[in-house]
Amino acid sequence: MPVKKLKPTTPGQRFAVRLTYEEVTKRQPEKRLRVKLKKHAGRNNQGRLTVRHRGGGNKILYRMIDFKQTEKLDVPGKVTAIEYDPNRTCFIMLVTYADGDKRYHIAPEGVEVGTPIMTREKGKVKPGNRLQIKNIPIGFLVHNIELQEGRGGQIVRSAGSSARLIAIENEMAQIELPSKEVRYVRPTCYASIGRVGNLDHSLVRLGKAGRARWMGRRPIVRGKAMNPVDHPHGGGEGGTSIGLIHPKTPWGQPALGHKTRKRKKWTNRFIVKTRKGKQLIKTN
Repeated sequence: MPVKKLKPTTPGQRFAVRLTYEEVTKRQPEKRLRVKLKKHAGRNNQGRLTVRHRGGGNKILYRMIDFKQTEKLDVPGKVTAIEYDPNRTCFIMLVTYADGDKRYHIAPEGVEVGTPIMTREKGKVKPGNRLQIKNIPIGFLVHNIELQEGRGGQIVRSAGSSARLIAIENEMAQIELPSKEVRYVRPTCYASIGRVGNLDHSLVRLGKAGRARWMGRRPIVRGKAMNPVDHPHGGGEGGTSIGLIHPKTPWGQPALGHKTRKRKKWTNRFIVKTRKGKQLIKTN
């Protein structure tokens, strides 16, 4: 999908780059597949702020996406609409099945209105179809990948992303993720064929702070501009340095380069090669 750069008739349009939405064929979501989305403004169930810089924004409806698609195993379907979803970066497609049921799926690249869709253990390998990983040829691009059987797709779901099936050995499949990490996945898990659509999402520029506010993002203030009571970087006269050996978070923890992921996680045993290229599991 192409993007358009607006004429600089206003300061907000000078740097704005927007999608043309040529692929979108339907404006209003399916009534049965939408629910109200309550706003939390970054607060947890105790009312405490756990995510900063969140709040406000337009009211949006959540579209219920079928990430499993196994409930419609061997039931033929057809794409009846491509829609915009404010809850995710990619577009979604409305699939109408032969039994009359309708479901939302993530729209892959190259799928148009009228394209037949099928979910089965072994079937035709084409964009939009969902198969078991063991029945997908080596080297094909996949998305919406299951990590645990029956749980539905959990990874590779954002706009323009795709993973690659590189091997099936020792009763496990090896998949190269967008980060170049290679991970073991059970061959009986399901994955959708193709790359996620809306590849030009990365080219979009909001152009003004107001559009960020519409999306529920509040302003971000530098710690250096705060008082000492608010941030470790705060205080001082004029444009002074932060006065520390290394930068810190508002809570005093090391920032910028400090690793926060726990080293000993049970999921580490599924990582064949890290995104940095380090081999963790020896393969034959």
